[in-house]
Amino acid sequence: MFDPEKFITSAIDQIRERIKERAVIACSGGVDSTVAAVLMSRAIGEQLLTVYVDNGLMRKGENSEVDAMLSELKVNHKIVDASEEFFEALKGVIDPEQKRKIIGEKFIRVFEREARQFGARYLVQGTIAPDWIESGGGLRDVIKSHHNVGGLPASMDLDLVEPLRDLYKDEVRKVSRTLGIRFSERQPFPGPALAIRVLGEVTPEAVSLVREANAIVEEELVRAAEAGEMALPWQYFAVLLPVKSVGVQGDARAYGRTIVVRAVESVDGMTANYVKIPHDVLERISNRISNALKDKVNRVLYDVTNKPPATIEWE
Repeated sequence: MFDPEKFITSAIDQIRERIKERAVIACSGGVDSTVAAVLMSRAIGEQLLTVYVDNGLMRKGENSEVDAMLSELKVNHKIVDASEEFFEALKGVIDPEQKRKIIGEKFIRVFEREARQFGARYLVQGTIAPDWIESGGGLRDVIKSHHNVGGLPASMDLDLVEPLRDLYKDEVRKVSRTLGIRFSERQPFPGPALAIRVLGEVTPEAVSLVREANAIVEEELVRAAEAGEMALPWQYFAVLLPVKSVGVQGDARAYGRTIVVRAVESVDGMTANYVKIPHDVLERISNRISNALKDKVNRVLYDVTNKPPATIEWE
């Protein structure tokens, strides 16, 4: 049986034994990277710089929320705005595997820059077991290349450290609770962020649409859970499809895009079942998205597919 206290003690000892110089850690604000940042901070203190990259692909309010969270945890951190670099690198790219690899490499180049300024030799990531399992290698098929595994460039100026590499999501949450991190139940959010929730080319306009739709999905499901209408799902979000369909606005024909709502229950992310959201809640989500994104989106769908055969994210 997994013992989080034993893991924490062992991980801190191993980090101190291995790392004798400065290190930077990539932190998205998700549970995995935040747990890794707290472990590293307890092990090497001010020798660690936590770097949060604003790649222009984050959720609504995410930048300020993560800044406040890392400040509360008393982790030495820095926020880097690299949004223009990411959008430029993704211009014209449609294939999801290519997106993930471009994003992975762009992250590394940003971290290398920050590491040189900080005088760091090591790059720490919050990689967990499903990341490298699904990325393939050896006898494993590629399900999807996680940006922090399959997206790593062939050459790097930094030595890679992954203290959570053998843990699954449920085990990471246990470690997080034991560390006293009050964000332990934060829902999973993919490293490539909203780039893989925009099917097709990733443009600022497309990201803006899915960001607003995603915020509405999160707000309405949290509200429904607080009102006792349903339990809060393990993960829930919106996806923007690269198709348009005919709709009506007033007495005029409208030609708008399609948003898909996805909500699942899971333990470790390796398998998942779709959540049977009450129809009243789905209707509120649909109405809000249609009104907020008027003239842009005219159709809202709900994904009722389990994993497998689908994955949790659409790309």
